[in-house]
Amino acid sequence: MSTSWTLEIWDALKAATKQDLTFAQAIVDSAGVIVQSADLTICYDERGAKYELPKYVLSEPTNLIRES
Repeated sequence: MSTSWTLEIWDALKAATKQDLTFAQAIVDSAGVIVQSADLTICYDERGAKYELPKYVLSEPTNLIRES
């Protein structure tokens, strides 16, 4: 597997996590990412490589103290 290919997929997944659902879908589609789970935690590229995203990278933290 090519490192640049892998980096491209990770970059697409990162970008998708920061967008609304419609734009995120367009990003993963254009990168050739196959989403296995609805929450993006398990995805595959067109070559069959698996990409697993932990849930903590897909949501805002809830255990942080806000500065005033």
